Amino acid sequence: MHPLALAAALSLPALASALSWTATPFSPPSYPLAVRSPYLSAWLPQGSGTALNGAWPEFWTGAILGWAGFVNVDGSSYSFLGTPAVPSATFQQATQKSAEFTSTQSVFVLTAGGIDLTVSFLSPVEPSDLLNQSIPFSYMALSAASNDGSSHTVSVYSDISAEWVSGDDSLTVDWSTTTGDLIFHQVQLAAQAEYSEIDDRIQQGSGYYATLNTDGVTYQTGEDTVVRAQFISNGELANTEDTNFRAVSDDWPVFALAHDLGTVSGTSDTVVYAVGHVRDPAIQYIIADDQLQPRNLYFWSQFSTVNDLLSTFLGDYEGALVRATAFDAQVKSDASSISSDYADWVALAVRQAFGAIEFTVSKDSSGNFNTSDIMVFMKEISSDGNVNTVDVIFPSWSIFLYTNPEIGKYLLLPLFEYQATGQYPNGWSIHDMGSNYPNATGHNDGDDEPMPVEESGNMLIMTLSYVQATNDTSLIADYYKLLDQWTQYLIADSLIPANQISTDDFAGSLANQTNLAIKGIIGIRAMGEMASLAGNSEESSNYTSIASSYVTQWQGFATSSDGKHLTLNYNNDSSWSLTYNMWADKLLKLDLIPDSVYEMQTAWYPTVDAEYGVPLDTRHTYTKTDWQTLTAGIMTNTTVRDMFISALHAYASDGENNVPLSDLYYTTNGDVYEFQARPVVGGHFALLALQSAGSSSVSNATGGISSHSIDASSGSRLDVRHAGAVLGVVCCTAMAFATIL
Repeated sequence: MHPLALAAALSLPALASALSWTATPFSPPSYPLAVRSPYLSAWLPQGSGTALNGAWPEFWTGAILGWAGFVNVDGSSYSFLGTPAVPSATFQQATQKSAEFTSTQSVFVLTAGGIDLTVSFLSPVEPSDLLNQSIPFSYMALSAASNDGSSHTVSVYSDISAEWVSGDDSLTVDWSTTTGDLIFHQVQLAAQAEYSEIDDRIQQGSGYYATLNTDGVTYQTGEDTVVRAQFISNGELANTEDTNFRAVSDDWPVFALAHDLGTVSGTSDTVVYAVGHVRDPAIQYIIADDQLQPRNLYFWSQFSTVNDLLSTFLGDYEGALVRATAFDAQVKSDASSISSDYADWVALAVRQAFGAIEFTVSKDSSGNFNTSDIMVFMKEISSDGNVNTVDVIFPSWSIFLYTNPEIGKYLLLPLFEYQATGQYPNGWSIHDMGSNYPNATGHNDGDDEPMPVEESGNMLIMTLSYVQATNDTSLIADYYKLLDQWTQYLIADSLIPANQISTDDFAGSLANQTNLAIKGIIGIRAMGEMASLAGNSEESSNYTSIASSYVTQWQGFATSSDGKHLTLNYNNDSSWSLTYNMWADKLLKLDLIPDSVYEMQTAWYPTVDAEYGVPLDTRHTYTKTDWQTLTAGIMTNTTVRDMFISALHAYASDGENNVPLSDLYYTTNGDVYEFQARPVVGGHFALLALQSAGSSSVSNATGGISSHSIDASSGSRLDVRHAGAVLGVVCCTAMAFATIL
């Protein structure tokens, strides 16, 4: 960003103060603005309160994304978006009156002279329409309303900078402007690097800024201060293009669009902008024989050009808004049946969770898109950038169960298909599909991060939960050998886990982990269900019997000597942890763990509750948002369940943090420990996932969006009866177990 603007941005934290506007439902650590994919991820940092024109929007890493906005009212200009410095022009700051977020929208109202300007950011979340969900664009909509009963001449302006297309501002970009039924700017790196990132920013593809070409629209490209001064002074742009292609930071090129709203006496028409980032191909994926397959974003199967895509996307704004509003209302209604705090909590998670995934298809030998070959890829944002990390998909799983379980299937397919080729050498489930997004290139050397019990248990649990939600047994039929292989590993190593890491790898490795062991045991029991569905009754009986025997022994190993709580690890009476993996027993309706264990844990957690929740375990004072929500789901009374949710709500709304919601924070003061913008916040839907599965621990259960499954090829809703019946079991052969040292 221009040095003067950067200086203004850097001074902002010191100026942050108590809110002077209404925040509904609360002021989050960071507002999602345009959050649609790992590379379209724009946020407004908050801290103790920052207006829309009090900071630059940022990529999730904290890098500035130049996104500026001005409104000209009766010849006077006001800044409403970003913190642009324009030394050659005079303007004022619009005054923010309110800010609100829902599951899909962030809406700000600012006063500028005699009008109130509503600025609405909509990042559609359309889980029932995979084509729409695959489109990497978001909306910003502007409308003006007279606030004094008088008429006012109004024009609005917005631009984006070249900062949207690279993680290195010293690199050269080029750009173009296209006019017709719509006007759009396109900007990209002059020298691109396919499948390559710098500071988590893809160095491939193009950024776009677009609007419909209606009466009164003008455009301009060029140096930030020059273009902005043109609008501030004249209320319109010059319809000129700067063709001096240069580095992002060389006179900061911006790409601007302005609209003359005419005379406003009531409420103006709505002006809509589309912002996005498109690349092709999107992912490289390893297939058989160590070959790499380029995969394309799903929307390309229906749109041949970005022009067509943008025209459809902008033309669909009103429809998209209606669908988004209905989605928001459904989520709020379902979550409010638990509590108002919970409704707020899940709303903040939606765009963040969906913003980490991309929907792809392959091409056949003739170059045609194969829409029957859908795969979804997830970036492990902010931790290490892996592709489809199993223990990141697992905590995210709840939101997909709630909205559309088919998305979960498409997330698992890359993992299943790769391991079915036999190229992964280990006997347990792989940890991830690739070390660096968007390279889903596998681990033929077997040197992925080793979490054998964790990932094998996760895969078995998620597969069965998908089957129960949809009645689709194709994953069992197609990958039974793999599922059985992972089960054999769990039989050998889950009751008494070796010294290994779990998903909470930041906490360190540990032998005999109580919570890890129960995940493996539930995984074995889940395989018993899947073996039965596959018609393998003898294997089903064997696995079911083993799991039952294991859980009895686990209970003895893991219960403290005073009988008050489960331990962090066996024979460590002074230790305890969040036993969030027990949630899977409830989700799958297995009734594997005795009720007394749930009751014991429910009685225990209030005794170790801190100001901002229950710590992850006795080794540290930090905790995880996803695991607390899963733990809340296994509580046997609403009081303790709501204790967890209220603490999480307090953490999110305390004004102490300014990054896209972190899932790892200190329970003592609510400060972020590390991580931000990660998709694991999908786990905040754990209570709704239980309700949708008909397996809530408490009595106030209702249905939700996921009472339907979606046929991705047609977009139609299909009624689903959950397949979760308890299957008959018979005795199995006795097993010999190792002695705990």
